[in-house]
Formats: sequence, structure tokens, C-alpha cells
Amino acid sequence: MALSNRLKNLPPHFFASLVRNVQEALSEGRDVINLGRGNPDQPTPPHIIKALQEAVEDPTTHGYSPFRGTAELKQAVADFYKREYDVHIDPKTEVAILFGTKPGLVELPLAIMNEDELLLLPDPGYPDYLSSVSLANIKYDLMPLLAENDFLPDYSALSDEQKKQAKLMYLNYPNNPTSATATLPFFEETIALAKDNDIAVLHDFAYGGIGFDGAKPVSFMQAEGAKEVGIEMYTLSKTYNMAGWRVGFAIGNADIIEAISLLQDHLFIDIFPAIQRAAAVALSGSQDCVDELVSLYESRRNVLISECKRIGWDVIAPAASFFAWLPVPEGYTSESFTKLLLDKADIAVAPGHAFGKYGEGYIRVGLLESEDRLKEAVARIEKLDIFS
Repeated sequence: MALSNRLKNLPPHFFASLVRNVQEALSEGRDVINLGRGNPDQPTPPHIIKALQEAVEDPTTHGYSPFRGTAELKQAVADFYKREYDVHIDPKTEVAILFGTKPGLVELPLAIMNEDELLLLPDPGYPDYLSSVSLANIKYDLMPLLAENDFLPDYSALSDEQKKQAKLMYLNYPNNPTSATATLPFFEETIALAKDNDIAVLHDFAYGGIGFDGAKPVSFMQAEGAKEVGIEMYTLSKTYNMAGWRVGFAIGNADIIEAISLLQDHLFIDIFPAIQRAAAVALSGSQDCVDELVSLYESRRNVLISECKRIGWDVIAPAASFFAWLPVPEGYTSESFTKLLLDKADIAVAPGHAFGKYGEGYIRVGLLESEDRLKEAVARIEKLDIFS
């Protein structure tokens, strides 16, 4: 049976091919240091696991979940945003529970856009943003993220026609893949643009819990007027090492939240109630585990960056997220350097061009290996005599 046009038009899934390449190398008995993945390497904190265990043993969690999420989890989300960002969220009208944020990112255009309307996407950006384009049968234009602009979009580069046609814009800070951060003035500029041109905004805050050097990443919701134009999506995958649990949420504009919830009524119902109860504990309980995780990533970052500089690689330390965005050496493309690292040094990284046209010239390296393995990776690169 033939696939539908929607599926035929889906972009190739980059991460699937990356996994295949790594698995092929591993099957040959090679000691691959995988710095290309985005899957947290630490376990979920014990108090969250215990909360799930207790919730699973409660028979009241065994039935269908309430439509649109449990009141307990929604209240925990509201309390979390008040505590962490001093932002008031109405748990009844301004929270949508998501099966992780990836489905939310893909389904939003289905909920609020019509065919052939325009979506503005960052480039480089999370590849799955493009999945929504095919599934919703919409158009998209790219907003380049350039080093000279601190990897923030330059809104003055948007044409009048783009601003007139655009119905939705995606932003993502701390950014995947560049690890760049956004400022409150930038978000205020975004809100002004959105209001002037009737553009909805989605801020993907997946790495919001991971900031270095004592700096806390800024939430879009902290900017005045944010809820008038858009929403923010937050996942527990990164902050609490709950990637496999598939739980996140969207907050903000009540009309957009209602649209997401209505679509999910027809697609999913909602997440296993026991997981929602454990997620509420994660958000409401001690945040010491988050502080410890950030400290771990920061220590790994410091090791990676110092080792790269030691061998003569001119790199910039990431300010947030668990990725480093590193320039490829002169004479290489993102693809050729990635291939060299895997073929000659048994190191897997993500090539920048996989995240878009403007990712060319970089590789993305994850801080998801131990400090010793990060040192070993740089030592292997040193032996290639690229930077001597």
C-alpha cells in the first residue's frame, strides 16, 4: 500500500541515520565515543522514580487519564513557573500537558494554521520543526542564526511580505544546536514584532534548566506581553533526565493552549496518570538534583573547551544547554569533518548542516560523556594533526 503524500513529503530523519552509522561502527568492534546524541546519560533522580513506583501501586492511576491532564500536574506547572521565573500561569486555561515537547512542536501548526500559511523557522534549528511543515501542508521561510548576531534572528532582515504572511514563528533558547542564549530585550523585540504583524510565537524552552556560570536562562514568559502573542514549551527530559518518560507541557496564550488541547483530545487523551504524578513531584520537590546536573554539565564543558584550546582548536564555551557548537577546521565541511572523525578517530558528532543551511561550518558536540571520555575524544583528534 502506498504512503500518503503527507508521509512521502516528510524530511529524512537525520538522527536515525546518525544512530545507524554509530551502530555500524560499534558492530565492527570499534570503541566509538558518541558525542552526536542528545539523550541524557544520567539516570532520573531517585525521588522521582520513587514517586512513580508509589503512583503505579495506586489503583486510581490505572484507568484512563483525565482529558487534558491531571489538575495536580497542571498546578505543579503553574507553581514551578511562579517559583522559577516569577510568572503567573492559570493552571486551568494556560497549561497543556504534552507527550514530551516534540509532539507539541509538530502538532502546533495543525492546531492553529491553515494550509499554505507561512511558518518562520530558525536555521540552524531542531530538524523535527520541519516535520510540522509537511504534516500541516504549510509553507516556511528560514531565519538565519549567525555568529555575528549571537545566533539570534535579525528581524530587520525579514521582508514586509514575510511579516505580512507569517502566522507563526518558532524560537529556541538556549538554542539547539548552537547553545546560544536569548536576552529579555530580545524577547521584548520579538513580542513587538508579533503584535505589529499578528504573528503567533512558540518558544521551545527545552534546555531552560541548564545554564552555566551562574546565569539562569531567560523564559519567554518573563517578557511583558508574552502571553498575548504566544506560548512556551518545556520538557522534563533534560532538566530531570526524564527523556524516556515522554512528558512536557505548553504554557501561555489561552487560545493557543485551547487549540492544542482540542487537537490532543482527538489524538491522545493524555499521559499515564502515574507518570503525571511523578512529573508533579519533579517540578514541585527539591531542585537539588537540577543544581547537581547543571554542575556536572558545566564541569564537562570546562574540560572539553580547555582540551580543545590546548590542541589549538579555537572554540567558544557554550553558555547553556548540554551541547557545544564547534567550528570545523579550515579545509573541511561539516560533513567531511564528521566523516573523518568517525572513520579515523572513532568519534561520532552531529554535522552542522544537518540542522540547516546556516549550520554549515560547525559540528554539534554533546556533553553527555564522562570527563575522561571527553579528554580521550580530544586526544584522538589531536593525533590527526589537524590543528598543529
